[in-house]
Amino acid sequence: MSEPAPAPRTPRRNRVTPLGDIAATELRGAWTGNRGILHRGTDIVRFHGSDLWITCVLQFKDWRLPQWAPRHFTVLFFHDEAVALAAGHRPCALCRRADYNAYRQAWSQGIGGAVPSAKDMDRRLHGERIVRGTHRRRLHPRSWAELPSGTFTIVAGMPALVLDESVVPWTQAGYQRPLPRPSRGTATVITPPSSMAALSAGYRPQVDPGARRGPA
Repeated sequence: MSEPAPAPRTPRRNRVTPLGDIAATELRGAWTGNRGILHRGTDIVRFHGSDLWITCVLQFKDWRLPQWAPRHFTVLFFHDEAVALAAGHRPCALCRRADYNAYRQAWSQGIGGAVPSAKDMDRRLHGERIVRGTHRRRLHPRSWAELPSGTFTIVAGMPALVLDESVVPWTQAGYQRPLPRPSRGTATVITPPSSMAALSAGYRPQVDPGARRGPA
């Protein structure tokens, strides 16, 4: 007799969407990160645990992050860095020191003023990504003409990445076929304004190659 086929694995709810929601999807993550202790057992029971929302590399030294461990931050995953920025996360200062410094330098150039501290960035990003006292996402109207590549917007009711002269819809299965970028009018922007300012000043996030080639 042949061996029975193994049961398919059910994805855990630990993938972050551009809107900051935490979903269960098969989509692979290029980055990990956290926003505090959000789980009880293997269930997500909170939206965030603090205003510290970071994006980390998948491997750093020989560290192993305990997934679903009690009293330990919840390990989250992001399809690419553009998704992580849209969700409201920033580069980690420990495992991504060069990216962290590049991001805060671009932040300073894009917004003006001194190079911010981690706490300054966390406080400002927290006010830009959710409506105070709620878990409701803040969206930001901006002219299409001013949006840099790497920004996420809402197009036809779904998240879409601005990529040069295209907008690329994003789903929990990945990027879809690119569409022409509108040349005028107002966009509904997901990416927090401070991260968008960093993008405008030259910060270049990692973007999954599927954004350029469309669905497989």
